[in-house]
Amino acid sequence: MVAALIGPLMTNPPPSPAPPRRPALLARANDSARLLLALTALFWAGNVPAARLAVGEVSPMVIVVGRWALAGALAYFFVRRATRSEWTALVPHWPKLAALGLTLAVSNVLLFTAAAHTTGVNLAILQGVTPALVIIGANVAFKAPIGLVTIVGLAVALAGVGLVATGGAPERILDIRFNVGDLYQLAASVLYAVYALLLRNRPPGSAWAIFSLVSLASFVASLPMLAWEIAAGDAVAPSWRGLLVLAYIAIFTSLLGQLFFMRSVELVGPSRAAVFHNLTPVLGALLSVLLLGESLALHHMAALALVLGGIYLCERWGKR
Repeated sequence: MVAALIGPLMTNPPPSPAPPRRPALLARANDSARLLLALTALFWAGNVPAARLAVGEVSPMVIVVGRWALAGALAYFFVRRATRSEWTALVPHWPKLAALGLTLAVSNVLLFTAAAHTTGVNLAILQGVTPALVIIGANVAFKAPIGLVTIVGLAVALAGVGLVATGGAPERILDIRFNVGDLYQLAASVLYAVYALLLRNRPPGSAWAIFSLVSLASFVASLPMLAWEIAAGDAVAPSWRGLLVLAYIAIFTSLLGQLFFMRSVELVGPSRAAVFHNLTPVLGALLSVLLLGESLALHHMAALALVLGGIYLCERWGKR
């Protein structure tokens, strides 16, 4: 099913025999940016409980290297029949692919590093600036218009993110003090915004082939950090629970999440796709309730309403 949904994601694909007709439902899903972005936000939100479950079960850099190794291997499995021809066609574009892989890997490393040096409130708020950074970057790099409705919708969505981040007490924002961990997270948000913008001009080819090469680049870029973790004596080999967490991150967060996001950027551009990123911290809180037994508060529901309302404003009346 996954291959049927993602396999046809092609931009100027090489000549090949006509593929078998896909079911109408899968065809509509493949062309629905809203559905793909909602699933992406859900998969990425799963990182919140996954990260909690990984504590003491596997170290951060082992996760970063392992996720890209497994995700890349899975992508190669689905694209292996066309690998030689597509990879040959993609070789001239290796600087773009390397840039995508490097920004993605370093963003992951900075995120894990930030978590060890700052509070969850700061992390959530700073992660929430990514959509704004993408919209501003798209305006600067591609002259994408930013209308008043988009600004209002983004502000409403960010208010929802802030409500979750402050535990339903917005006045706590005034008490925030920035530290080195906050700077790491801000850098991670900036790099992920750069990654989203780079996707707009990704090389022609199937998403599977491109992702397999981006995964390879991310894997290679992560190896020095793993070596540093091992040398420092901080590396922790995954336990059985750590392996389950690693499998989730590789399959859903890294593979499907990135493929769905690539397709969404192809359909609607980086600015509109980035707005859905505001769903991630809200869904992360809800998943923590369901999977970790944490309490569900009224502010979680209010935040979800704000985020969905902001996204609706941007999608319904924002400039394309």
